[in-house]
Amino acid sequence: MVPLLYFGGRAVLRAFFRLACRLEVKGRENVPVRGGAILAPNHIAYLDPPLVGAAMSRVAHFMAKSELFGVPVLGWFLRRVNCFAVRRGTADRRALRTATDLLRSGELVVIFPEGARSPDGRLMPAELGLGMVALRSGAPVVPIAITGTDRALPRRIPLLRPAKIRVRIGEPLRFDDLAGRAGDREALQDVAQRVTRGIAALLPPGRVSDEAAPRR
Repeated sequence: MVPLLYFGGRAVLRAFFRLACRLEVKGRENVPVRGGAILAPNHIAYLDPPLVGAAMSRVAHFMAKSELFGVPVLGWFLRRVNCFAVRRGTADRRALRTATDLLRSGELVVIFPEGARSPDGRLMPAELGLGMVALRSGAPVVPIAITGTDRALPRRIPLLRPAKIRVRIGEPLRFDDLAGRAGDREALQDVAQRVTRGIAALLPPGRVSDEAAPRR
């Protein structure tokens, strides 16, 4: 059961993003109406997780770095708004299992494929963990491109300011051709590359790093 805190917080965030940041969302119809799916946004600011939750019509679950859960009050809050911890830089089997179980039960799970905020606002290559979850669960991956949150909450001066925020949601990516290969590194790299390309296609020019740029 989803706590009222989630719905109340989402309503407040929607109002904030619409009024203060002139939030514009395109492609919401690409999010499956039912069934498990991974939402895969680029990550440029701390505002990105609440933004994605506010932009969705369905309830979502969030994979968040474990350090946040040790912060008093914040950890308590995160657990009550559908967040679960992942230890970054490791193959966190517990987090991967939690995400897979949620997807198999028909839930939306938000996973930032880059694994961390981009240092310069440009898209970085996706990590392999997302591919493992996608192939184990069989869930589609929905690429999402976010722009503007790094201006609304700059990295160097973390003070909220008015800035236009846009969210572009792409068509779901499916990996039926890689089914049963969750333990194959080559298959995981293939998923990571496809997801990176999917997000890159939604971003404006200049917002993709050289490492993440699609190869011709």
